[in-house]
Amino acid sequence: MAPEGLPVERLREFLRDLKPAARALLIAELERGMLRGDEMPGTDIVLQELRRTLRDVEQPPPRVGNPERLFFKSIEPFIVDDEATHRHRGRIARIALAPIWSWICRDLMPEESKTFSDDVAHALLANDNARAEQVTRSFQDQVVGNMQDALDAVAADDKAKRRLSGQIGTPRALEIVNEIAGILKARDALTTIGARMPRHVNALTDPFIEPIKILLDALHGRNPDWLLYGLLLVMSRLAAPWQLVRFATRAADSDKAAKIALNPYAMAVTVVLDEVERLVGELRADLKSGPGVVVIAVLKDIHDAARGLRTELDLSPESAWGRQLAAIRSEISDMLKSEIESMPGRVRRLLRPRPTKEIVPGSALDAGDVAETEALIGFVGACRKYAGELAINEMTQRTFSELQQYLETSTQALIDGVRTAEEGDRRFRQSQVDAAVRFCNKVFGQDYAAMLAKAAEVAAHAERKAAKA
Repeated sequence: MAPEGLPVERLREFLRDLKPAARALLIAELERGMLRGDEMPGTDIVLQELRRTLRDVEQPPPRVGNPERLFFKSIEPFIVDDEATHRHRGRIARIALAPIWSWICRDLMPEESKTFSDDVAHALLANDNARAEQVTRSFQDQVVGNMQDALDAVAADDKAKRRLSGQIGTPRALEIVNEIAGILKARDALTTIGARMPRHVNALTDPFIEPIKILLDALHGRNPDWLLYGLLLVMSRLAAPWQLVRFATRAADSDKAAKIALNPYAMAVTVVLDEVERLVGELRADLKSGPGVVVIAVLKDIHDAARGLRTELDLSPESAWGRQLAAIRSEISDMLKSEIESMPGRVRRLLRPRPTKEIVPGSALDAGDVAETEALIGFVGACRKYAGELAINEMTQRTFSELQQYLETSTQALIDGVRTAEEGDRRFRQSQVDAAVRFCNKVFGQDYAAMLAKAAEVAAHAERKAAKA
């Protein structure tokens, strides 16, 4: 809840106007206050907005942290923003962290958890980050042992498994606990790999691949199960996550799916395909809010990954990976079909020339409907751009051609309507022309839209002169 008398938008504007250093200082002070137990109304939303403004900073400021955050810091590269019901090999849904932490503190290790939280809070308040890190690592090691004991105790008893899962209180609870334990067991080895890698790799080329692969080979030699975590860690640093498959082709010295499948690094292809499937789920969820900028960004990520897989690998249609990618493309086509094919109809409903008797005097097109339709046109344009890799080429070409033809043939009637408008319908007809200008800007470009707007202005001026006469 926002502080009383300060609407969220005004709060955001105020925080955005602060210098980055001031925002970082404010975050630190608020987090220290929370560690001391200070009760400050609105702290949560202020911190949320402050962190939002700092997300795009190349080197975000260090955070004071809290015991829970420090405990889970080691698994940050493996966290995904998704539903806990979805299975991601080697990855943890962010929404599952709070139930897991509650279970650790309430049931698994209540006394040790309290001691840990107190020790970390004191260390952080004293700016002793080294002490906080030491205490955290020691507590993580204890938790891993207790987690493994809890899992072993119910391994042969389905009823006990269900009871423990219910106690933890999140879907796929035992799988998630097992993944967390696995990541924490590999913590030190993963930290070594992370320390020797850039935080952001724009392109995974030979200068990066070979030294990283040496580290991953050593990780696999220590424990074959840890290779998955190493690959996921590397992928979290890549600007283009699909490039992870280059480890597979390098290890197999081939782009043939059958040969790659015999190598431990085949896991890299599986990880990338899992990531594409996760993105498809994200696309489905985002589409429920409307086809906006976020949806187009996810669509581009899926397109780039599909193209990268098809470029880097020789995936025969009969291979398991080839079938999986084909199924993904088909799912995307089915998902987007209704959105794409509904677009021309929405435009026609808004721009259809109406007789005066159908127009409520003084009314206009709904601004929300116009904005949503404009966004949908932009979305279909993006789909058209990415259509080749997403199996929607024919659909988008047909739909966009239909829209182009309609706009080319209908706008003159709208301009004529403005020219002959009467007092009661003038505002509505002008709103139709304004909407057509926005739509044409998306379809034909700014010059065409400007020409249409000028023609409408001339028509409206002629109508006003005629009325005066």
